[in-house]
Amino acid sequence: MRTVELHHEAVGEERSPPLLLGGSLGTTLAMWEPQVPTLAARARAIRFDHRGHGASPVPSGPYAIADLGNDVIALLDRLAIARASYCGLSIGGMVGLWLATHAPERIDRLVLICTSAHPASAADYAERAASVREAGTPEAIADTVVARWFTPGFAREHPDVVAHHRAMIAATPAEGYAGCCEAIADLDLRSVLADIRARTLVIAGAEDSALPPAHGRAIADAITGARLEVLDHAAHLASVEQAAAVTMLIADHLDSREAA
Repeated sequence: MRTVELHHEAVGEERSPPLLLGGSLGTTLAMWEPQVPTLAARARAIRFDHRGHGASPVPSGPYAIADLGNDVIALLDRLAIARASYCGLSIGGMVGLWLATHAPERIDRLVLICTSAHPASAADYAERAASVREAGTPEAIADTVVARWFTPGFAREHPDVVAHHRAMIAATPAEGYAGCCEAIADLDLRSVLADIRARTLVIAGAEDSALPPAHGRAIADAITGARLEVLDHAAHLASVEQAAAVTMLIADHLDSREAA
């Protein structure tokens, strides 16, 4: 499949080290709003919409993680960036794993948030893709999905935040959402994790029912020198629910270049 020109936004000094930010299934680059102000003071923060999401093109599916990864490489080439750090959540983290194993020369630091090297249930993602295609919109599954993104307490206290992110899911093009579900369903990078040489930080949400901490622990155990942080009071969108903690962890990981 051909690459697509990913919609992106870059903030920060152009001379600063570049940092790519890849979001979760069913989100747009707006999910990184809590992180951008702090990260842009340290890096050239480049957040993007995956294919089929936000303002990026929506090619016909199914997709593979390799397709999403090659889109990111094409973005780097368009921006004349030879090497960048990468931070991704959920499917964004899966793309980061693919980049670190298939294009290691392009990746400096790696941050993987609430993600996995394989789906918790491939059948669930395949069924979700079929449901969304049949309905013609992710609206029908939006409530179920967003319920996994936040802990019940956070959802009760921040209904506006939940509504904002639910709207992202519902507005995602059906083909884009379904195609990315199929990419996750077919993913298995466990056999190549040990090949990753990028300095890696793994962040998991202690209450993440979509991809429980065991997925992050397996990644950290397989990558030499990787560090694992499990955040309490955080479900799948830990970067939103525990925004300050996640931002600090990412920033510290970027600031530790001298120790590499």
